[in-house]
Amino acid sequence: MREGYAIKSDWQEVPSWVPEAALHYLAHTETGTPIRALARRAGRHASTVMRQIRAFETRRDDLLVDEALRRLGQRVIHDTAPGSPAKEPPMTSQTNLSDPQDGTLTENRLKSEARRVLRRLCETGSVLAVSAAMDKAIVVRGTTSDQPSRTAVVEREVAEALALKGWIACDHPGRISRYHITGAGRNALGLMLAEAENNASGLGDAQIVMSGRDDPREHGVSRVRYGLAESPLIALARRRDKDGSRFLSSDLVRAGERLREDFELAHMAPRVTQNWDHFLTHVDQPGGAGRATGFGAEAARARVTGALRDLGPGLGDVVLRCCCYLEGLERAEKKMGWSARSGKIVLRIALQRLKRHYEGLGDAGGMMG
Repeated sequence: MREGYAIKSDWQEVPSWVPEAALHYLAHTETGTPIRALARRAGRHASTVMRQIRAFETRRDDLLVDEALRRLGQRVIHDTAPGSPAKEPPMTSQTNLSDPQDGTLTENRLKSEARRVLRRLCETGSVLAVSAAMDKAIVVRGTTSDQPSRTAVVEREVAEALALKGWIACDHPGRISRYHITGAGRNALGLMLAEAENNASGLGDAQIVMSGRDDPREHGVSRVRYGLAESPLIALARRRDKDGSRFLSSDLVRAGERLREDFELAHMAPRVTQNWDHFLTHVDQPGGAGRATGFGAEAARARVTGALRDLGPGLGDVVLRCCCYLEGLERAEKKMGWSARSGKIVLRIALQRLKRHYEGLGDAGGMMG
């Protein structure tokens, strides 16, 4: 990847995902490197580099972009100071997915988090909300009720990286800034989802098992069956009963979203091999209490295991397919051999049971944050 290759070879402390334009801005403002020198090293015209620097100076009005540049600026100063530590080998495709010991946000972790967060932001009415006083950012989706629904919690450094790369943007800054996904973010999400699917099916440079299935393409797990703008739950929640009430209440939708959040977090760890369909056929086996707390992938996997174990076969199958795999009701009915239009009734019963499960867990069963 050409992006910022010349400067990154000198600044080992700067992550590989930082855009070239941001590197030029930091090199010019933090270390005083002349624009013409930057242009020569990058193989670009001096006027191009100057426009990049001016553009990022303007973008510092953005809360997340400004904080990202401040954070990276400290790394640049540290890397160029006398007595800086020796350089380490550059990251390759075989690098571990976890962050290094110094807490640096790696490119692999950024991709994993970006897939999760940007997919949420693609949902209709979703924004990422953050303020200077918040340790983390949250993704909320507007609903018909007065209270918006929180669908994801995002580490502050991840949110800063998304803004720095131009994948999210803020039109109305204020005490609480609200960010929406940009066209560049949608394009990047499409590429990352395609890359993840290719890796899961063995078509990528290095195979990464995402679901533990022998052939993800055969079972349709690696593909999103619903549009990114809505999930099966959101679509079903718009339907109404004969009395005019919504078929799925907001608390039932939130219960399904909790399960989906943990399901996505459970697959962020390297080489996840849980076969959830196989698990549902052995629900009577001990283990997986589902009361694990914390934000890690192992804790999220334990919570999913506990929820599915509580629901059992049938109810667990339908929430797994519709809430986690994002399969439509018609497809789920066909796979499970149910009669047409029966899936929505079973799904509502399953969500009612899932809601009681989370209420029984209390804070241990809540969404991140």
